[in-house]
Amino acid sequence: MIDGNGFYSAIRLDKYDELGAASLQCDLGNDEPDPPTRADRGYIALIDRRTLERECLAHGLDYHHIDRRVFTFSSLGEWQQAKADLGIPSAVLFNAGNCAASDQQLAAEIAELVAAVAPAAVVVLSDNQEINTVLDIIGLGVRGYVPSSVSIDVCIQAISLAIAGGRFIPASSVLNIRELLGVPSRRAMPAMKFTSRQSAIAQALRCGKANKDIASELNLCESTIKVHIRNIMKKLGATNRTEVACKIGDMVCER
Repeated sequence: MIDGNGFYSAIRLDKYDELGAASLQCDLGNDEPDPPTRADRGYIALIDRRTLERECLAHGLDYHHIDRRVFTFSSLGEWQQAKADLGIPSAVLFNAGNCAASDQQLAAEIAELVAAVAPAAVVVLSDNQEINTVLDIIGLGVRGYVPSSVSIDVCIQAISLAIAGGRFIPASSVLNIRELLGVPSRRAMPAMKFTSRQSAIAQALRCGKANKDIASELNLCESTIKVHIRNIMKKLGATNRTEVACKIGDMVCER
Protein backbone atom coordinates (compact mmCIF):
# COMPACT_ATOMS: atom_id res chain seq x y z
CA MET A 1 0.00 0.00 0.00
CA ILE A 2 2.79 2.38 0.88
CA ASP A 3 4.65 1.59 -2.32
CA GLY A 4 1.44 2.00 -4.24
CA ASN A 5 0.73 5.35 -2.63
CA GLY A 6 4.29 6.46 -3.20
CA PHE A 7 4.09 5.51 -6.85
CA TYR A 8 0.78 7.32 -7.18
CA SER A 9 2.24 10.41 -5.53
CA ALA A 10 5.23 10.32 -7.87
CA ILE A 11 2.93 10.18 -10.87
CA ARG A 12 0.92 13.10 -9.52
CA LEU A 13 4.13 15.03 -8.88
CA ASP A 14 5.33 14.42 -12.44
CA LYS A 15 2.01 15.62 -13.78
CA TYR A 16 2.20 18.65 -11.55
CA ASP A 17 5.70 19.43 -12.84
CA GLU A 18 4.54 19.10 -16.43
CA LEU A 19 1.58 21.35 -15.78
CA GLY A 20 3.77 23.78 -13.93
CA ALA A 21 6.23 23.93 -16.83
CA ALA A 22 3.41 24.33 -19.30
CA SER A 23 1.88 27.05 -17.17
CA LEU A 24 5.21 28.85 -16.90
CA GLN A 25 5.73 28.61 -20.64
CA CYS A 26 2.26 30.02 -21.22
CA ASP A 27 2.92 32.89 -18.82
CA LEU A 28 6.18 33.69 -20.57
CA GLY A 29 4.38 33.62 -23.90
CA ASN A 30 1.99 36.29 -22.70
CA ASP A 31 4.92 38.71 -22.49
CA GLU A 32 5.36 38.59 -26.29
CA PRO A 33 4.04 41.63 -28.19
CA ASP A 34 0.58 41.28 -29.67
CA PRO A 35 0.37 41.01 -33.47
CA PRO A 36 -0.32 44.33 -35.23
CA THR A 37 -3.96 45.30 -35.45
CA ARG A 38 -5.70 47.10 -38.32
CA ALA A 39 -5.22 50.35 -36.42
CA ASP A 40 -1.46 49.71 -36.13
CA ARG A 41 -1.16 49.29 -39.90
CA GLY A 42 -2.49 52.76 -40.67
CA TYR A 43 -5.51 53.52 -42.81
CA ILE A 44 -6.79 53.85 -46.37
CA ALA A 45 -8.26 57.21 -47.37
CA LEU A 46 -11.08 56.70 -49.85
CA ILE A 47 -11.88 59.90 -51.75
CA ASP A 48 -15.03 59.96 -53.88
CA ARG A 49 -17.41 62.89 -54.30
CA ARG A 50 -20.35 60.53 -54.89
CA THR A 51 -21.76 59.56 -51.50
CA LEU A 52 -23.47 56.29 -52.43
CA GLU A 53 -20.52 54.87 -54.37
CA ARG A 54 -18.12 56.00 -51.65
CA GLU A 55 -20.06 54.27 -48.87
CA CYS A 56 -20.68 51.09 -50.89
CA LEU A 57 -17.00 50.77 -51.78
CA ALA A 58 -15.91 51.38 -48.19
CA HIS A 59 -18.28 48.68 -46.92
CA GLY A 60 -17.09 46.33 -49.66
CA LEU A 61 -13.43 46.79 -48.74
CA ASP A 62 -14.22 46.18 -45.09
CA TYR A 63 -16.39 43.13 -45.87
CA HIS A 64 -13.54 41.58 -47.88
CA HIS A 65 -11.19 42.00 -44.90
CA ILE A 66 -8.79 44.65 -46.12
CA ASP A 67 -6.01 44.77 -43.52
CA ARG A 68 -6.37 48.48 -42.75
CA ARG A 69 -9.12 50.78 -41.61
CA VAL A 70 -10.94 52.74 -44.31
CA PHE A 71 -11.90 56.39 -43.82
CA THR A 72 -14.03 58.11 -46.45
CA PHE A 73 -13.87 61.68 -47.72
CA SER A 74 -15.73 63.60 -50.40
CA SER A 75 -12.68 65.60 -51.47
CA LEU A 76 -9.00 66.27 -50.85
CA GLY A 77 -10.01 69.33 -48.83
CA GLU A 78 -12.12 67.23 -46.46
CA TRP A 79 -9.21 64.85 -45.91
CA GLN A 80 -6.87 67.80 -45.22
CA GLN A 81 -9.22 68.96 -42.46
CA ALA A 82 -8.95 65.53 -40.80
CA LYS A 83 -5.21 65.18 -41.43
CA ALA A 84 -4.21 66.59 -38.02
CA ASP A 85 -6.12 63.82 -36.24
CA LEU A 86 -5.52 60.93 -38.64
CA GLY A 87 -2.04 61.60 -39.99
CA ILE A 88 -0.79 60.49 -43.41
CA PRO A 89 -2.58 57.38 -44.76
CA SER A 90 -0.90 54.21 -45.99
CA ALA A 91 -2.62 54.75 -49.33
CA VAL A 92 -5.31 56.83 -50.99
CA LEU A 93 -7.94 55.30 -53.25
CA PHE A 94 -9.28 58.08 -55.47
CA ASN A 95 -12.40 57.36 -57.54
CA ALA A 96 -12.09 59.35 -60.75
CA GLY A 97 -15.29 57.98 -62.29
CA ASN A 98 -15.44 58.20 -66.08
CA CYS A 99 -12.39 60.44 -66.38
CA ALA A 100 -10.82 61.42 -69.69
CA ALA A 101 -7.22 62.11 -70.63
CA SER A 102 -8.20 65.62 -71.76
CA ASP A 103 -9.74 66.57 -68.39
CA GLN A 104 -7.18 69.12 -67.20
CA GLN A 105 -9.08 69.86 -63.99
CA LEU A 106 -8.98 66.18 -63.02
CA ALA A 107 -5.28 65.94 -63.85
CA ALA A 108 -4.55 68.96 -61.67
CA GLU A 109 -6.62 67.46 -58.83
CA ILE A 110 -4.74 64.15 -58.96
CA ALA A 111 -1.35 65.89 -59.14
CA GLU A 112 -2.29 67.97 -56.08
CA LEU A 113 -3.45 64.82 -54.28
CA VAL A 114 -0.18 62.97 -54.98
CA ALA A 115 1.83 65.89 -53.61
CA ALA A 116 -0.41 66.39 -50.56
CA VAL A 117 -0.35 62.79 -49.29
CA ALA A 118 3.29 61.96 -50.12
CA PRO A 119 4.87 59.54 -49.36
CA ALA A 120 1.57 57.61 -49.29
CA ALA A 121 0.66 55.64 -52.42
CA VAL A 122 -2.20 56.96 -54.56
CA VAL A 123 -4.36 54.47 -56.48
CA VAL A 124 -6.91 55.73 -59.01
CA LEU A 125 -10.17 53.88 -59.60
CA SER A 126 -11.77 54.68 -62.95
CA ASP A 127 -14.46 53.58 -65.41
CA ASN A 128 -12.19 54.57 -68.30
CA GLN A 129 -9.75 51.99 -69.70
CA GLU A 130 -8.63 54.06 -72.71
CA ILE A 131 -4.86 53.63 -72.97
CA ASN A 132 -4.01 57.35 -73.26
CA THR A 133 -5.97 58.07 -70.09
CA VAL A 134 -4.17 55.28 -68.22
CA LEU A 135 -0.75 56.55 -69.33
CA ASP A 136 -1.57 60.17 -68.50
CA ILE A 137 -2.81 59.29 -65.00
CA ILE A 138 0.18 57.01 -64.28
CA GLY A 139 2.42 59.85 -65.44
CA LEU A 140 1.09 62.02 -62.60
CA GLY A 141 2.85 59.79 -60.07
CA VAL A 142 0.05 57.46 -58.96
CA ARG A 143 0.99 53.92 -57.93
CA GLY A 144 -1.99 52.16 -59.45
CA TYR A 145 -4.76 52.49 -62.02
CA VAL A 146 -7.70 50.18 -61.28
CA PRO A 147 -10.56 49.82 -63.78
CA SER A 148 -14.00 49.61 -62.17
CA SER A 149 -14.64 46.38 -64.10
CA VAL A 150 -12.36 44.33 -61.81
CA SER A 151 -13.48 42.54 -58.66
CA ILE A 152 -13.03 44.11 -55.24
CA ASP A 153 -10.42 41.43 -54.41
CA VAL A 154 -8.29 42.68 -57.31
CA CYS A 155 -8.77 46.24 -56.06
CA ILE A 156 -7.49 45.22 -52.62
CA GLN A 157 -4.48 43.48 -54.20
CA ALA A 158 -3.73 46.63 -56.21
CA ILE A 159 -3.79 48.75 -53.05
CA SER A 160 -1.52 46.27 -51.24
CA LEU A 161 0.92 46.26 -54.16
CA ALA A 162 1.02 50.07 -54.19
CA ILE A 163 1.66 50.20 -50.44
CA ALA A 164 4.52 47.71 -50.88
CA GLY A 165 6.13 50.02 -53.45
CA GLY A 166 4.88 48.37 -56.64
CA ARG A 167 2.74 49.77 -59.41
CA PHE A 168 -0.54 48.27 -60.60
CA ILE A 169 -1.63 48.56 -64.24
CA PRO A 170 -4.52 46.46 -65.62
CA ALA A 171 -3.56 43.60 -67.93
CA SER A 172 -5.65 45.05 -70.75
CA SER A 173 -3.62 48.27 -70.63
CA VAL A 174 -0.31 46.39 -70.78
CA LEU A 175 -1.49 44.61 -73.92
CA ASN A 176 -2.69 47.89 -75.42
CA ILE A 177 0.70 49.46 -74.72
CA ARG A 178 2.32 46.66 -76.72
CA GLU A 179 0.01 47.40 -79.63
CA LEU A 180 0.60 51.16 -79.30
CA LEU A 181 4.38 50.70 -79.40
CA GLY A 182 4.18 48.13 -82.18
CA VAL A 183 5.99 45.50 -80.12
CA PRO A 184 5.86 42.22 -82.06
CA SER A 185 4.75 39.04 -80.37
CA ARG A 186 7.55 36.72 -79.36
CA ARG A 187 6.14 33.77 -81.24
CA ALA A 188 3.39 33.16 -83.71
CA MET A 189 0.18 31.72 -82.36
CA PRO A 190 -1.60 29.07 -84.39
CA ALA A 191 -5.15 29.81 -85.45
CA MET A 192 -7.53 28.79 -82.69
CA LYS A 193 -11.11 27.67 -83.02
CA PHE A 194 -13.03 28.99 -80.06
CA THR A 195 -16.75 28.67 -79.57
CA SER A 196 -18.60 31.97 -79.33
CA ARG A 197 -18.83 31.49 -75.57
CA GLN A 198 -15.11 30.75 -75.25
CA SER A 199 -14.28 33.82 -77.35
CA ALA A 200 -16.32 36.05 -75.03
CA ILE A 201 -14.65 34.58 -71.95
CA ALA A 202 -11.17 34.82 -73.51
CA GLN A 203 -11.71 38.52 -74.22
CA ALA A 204 -12.94 39.04 -70.66
CA LEU A 205 -9.76 37.39 -69.35
CA ARG A 206 -7.74 39.69 -71.57
CA CYS A 207 -9.41 42.64 -69.83
CA GLY A 208 -8.43 41.23 -66.42
CA LYS A 209 -11.97 40.44 -65.29
CA ALA A 210 -12.62 38.03 -62.41
CA ASN A 211 -14.64 34.81 -62.83
CA LYS A 212 -17.49 36.24 -60.76
CA ASP A 213 -17.80 39.29 -63.03
CA ILE A 214 -17.60 37.21 -66.22
CA ALA A 215 -20.31 34.88 -64.92
CA SER A 216 -22.55 37.84 -64.12
CA GLU A 217 -22.06 39.45 -67.54
CA LEU A 218 -22.71 36.22 -69.45
CA ASN A 219 -25.48 35.03 -67.12
CA LEU A 220 -23.66 31.78 -66.33
CA CYS A 221 -22.64 29.93 -63.19
CA GLU A 222 -19.12 30.61 -61.95
CA SER A 223 -18.37 26.86 -62.13
CA THR A 224 -19.30 26.91 -65.84
CA ILE A 225 -16.89 29.79 -66.41
CA LYS A 226 -14.11 27.76 -64.77
CA VAL A 227 -14.78 24.83 -67.13
CA HIS A 228 -14.60 27.14 -70.16
CA ILE A 229 -11.35 28.67 -68.88
CA ARG A 230 -9.79 25.22 -68.47
CA ASN A 231 -10.73 24.40 -72.07
CA ILE A 232 -9.33 27.72 -73.30
CA MET A 233 -6.08 27.10 -71.41
CA LYS A 234 -5.84 23.64 -72.96
CA LYS A 235 -6.29 25.01 -76.49
CA LEU A 236 -3.70 27.73 -75.93
CA GLY A 237 -1.25 25.56 -74.02
CA ALA A 238 -1.41 28.07 -71.16
CA THR A 239 -0.89 27.25 -67.49
CA ASN A 240 -2.75 30.19 -65.92
CA ARG A 241 -5.19 32.99 -66.75
CA THR A 242 -2.44 35.62 -67.04
CA GLU A 243 -0.77 33.56 -69.75
CA VAL A 244 -4.14 33.24 -71.47
CA ALA A 245 -4.50 37.04 -71.49
CA CYS A 246 -1.01 37.48 -72.97
CA LYS A 247 -1.54 34.86 -75.66
CA ILE A 248 -4.92 36.28 -76.63
CA GLY A 249 -3.20 39.66 -76.86
CA ASP A 250 -0.55 38.16 -79.15
CA MET A 251 -3.26 36.79 -81.42
CA VAL A 252 -4.94 40.21 -81.60
CA CYS A 253 -1.62 41.91 -82.40
CA GLU A 254 -0.94 39.51 -85.26
CA ARG A 255 -4.25 40.32 -86.87
